[in-house]
Amino acid sequence: MLETVFTTPTGEVAVIDLMPMGGTGTSLLRIVEGRRGRVPMRLDLVLRFDYGAVIPWVTRLPEGHGLQAVAGPDLVVLHSPVKLRGEGLTTTARFTVAAGESLAFTLAHGPSHEAPPPLREPSAALEETTAFWARWHQHGRVAGPHEALVRRSLLTLKALTHAPTGGMVAAPTTSLPEQPGGTRNWDYRYCWLRDAALALRAFMPAGYFDEARAWRDWLHRALAGSPSQVRVMYGVAGERRLPEWEVEWLPGFQGARPVRIGNGAAGQVQHDLFGVVMQALLDAREGGLPADPESWSLQRALIDHLAATWELPDDGIWEVRGGRRHFTFSKVMAWVAIDRSIQAAERHGLKAPLAEWRTLRHRIHQTVCAHGIHPERGCFTQSFGSPALDASLLQIPLLGFLPASDKRVTATIAAIEQDLMPQGLVLRYDTREAMDGLPPGEGAFLACSFWLVEAYALQGRRAEAEALFTRLAALANDVGLLAEMADPATGRLLGNFPQAFSHAALIAAAARLAET
Repeated sequence: MLETVFTTPTGEVAVIDLMPMGGTGTSLLRIVEGRRGRVPMRLDLVLRFDYGAVIPWVTRLPEGHGLQAVAGPDLVVLHSPVKLRGEGLTTTARFTVAAGESLAFTLAHGPSHEAPPPLREPSAALEETTAFWARWHQHGRVAGPHEALVRRSLLTLKALTHAPTGGMVAAPTTSLPEQPGGTRNWDYRYCWLRDAALALRAFMPAGYFDEARAWRDWLHRALAGSPSQVRVMYGVAGERRLPEWEVEWLPGFQGARPVRIGNGAAGQVQHDLFGVVMQALLDAREGGLPADPESWSLQRALIDHLAATWELPDDGIWEVRGGRRHFTFSKVMAWVAIDRSIQAAERHGLKAPLAEWRTLRHRIHQTVCAHGIHPERGCFTQSFGSPALDASLLQIPLLGFLPASDKRVTATIAAIEQDLMPQGLVLRYDTREAMDGLPPGEGAFLACSFWLVEAYALQGRRAEAEALFTRLAALANDVGLLAEMADPATGRLLGNFPQAFSHAALIAAAARLAET
């Protein structure tokens, strides 16, 4: 729900936008309230379907001032309290709102072969939706100096969740560029295992077990099948085919092209996902979620597959398009997968080949420490044999792979500070040097910067941790939302928005600061 107040020379008016809870179909309710004086207003509605390619057939509703637009499978209905008129291929209206007046506009979408979505009474929809979010907000158990920021981030994660299935999208947008005018423009309207697993870790400590359980159940359904076919991301219902294509007729955000629909990274191989899944399922058990009887069998099958494939190169956490490599972080997360499975078996009495798993865990650890270290700098590098750095390696102490006091961890943090923080925020890696198959240039990655907050806290660098957290929190927009990236020089948010990864990382960093 969003309230925007406009102050003009003749008065003041509030525009309240919300998506009503309950009911059927998908609708947007816009209430225009006169607060003071008289304010002239203009409405413009340009309806297009299929990403702007299809102009619908528009007819007037038999009653009132509304209209109905149909194009193929889609139907949109606008209920308006003011008279509408057509101008070219645009619907428009001019009206005046006086103090004390309230005008409600409802835009509803549904399938064209069914009856139009029923119109709900606006004041009742407003009251019901306000009550829903108030109850949800009050239910959370959040405390500490950053309580307001954490609550706002939790609410954002909730809003990114598809209620019928429990799937959580990484962001509700596509093709917002990671650099102004750039080509790194991706479709994030899908469920990444990594992002959603972090959200589960955020929901449970705050007492939101319904959301955590819904996502855990979504995970089981999405992963069902052969372990060799685990995907990087899925649709909100677990769909696996997400072909990537370019919308040639759209100019892109401020000219940033191409505009992409679908995501080709869905077919990549990323070994770190196994660690993400095992951590999430361990968190679910530790948090007290009722165990799914098939969960452990699924985990065993995934571990068997990982044991046979972890030594192979993969595409890495950042979904690079420059070819597979032996990414250090992928190997670290393979270790996490085995370690968390061992912990689950030991703590919950689950049947497992523990001796075999412990041997594998030790072997992976030795491999990473032998091949993932820069021979001169003593720090971990992006991939075996490469001098390039990668901010994902900030998670090594956060995951328990090595303590924050280990000299290799200390050297890694120092190297990242030197090479990947040109203006005080953390880059994922140097796109000028990395062979990621794309032109160089992107903003600082906010989740990576929050990981550095946690690393500082573990190192006892409390003042630096708090200072960086404060700077990152200040990048949020006026309603507390964060994008994927930011320009460290200007503070401008970049990439898809709002980003679940960024908000989940904020919650984790706030929790780390509260406990250290």
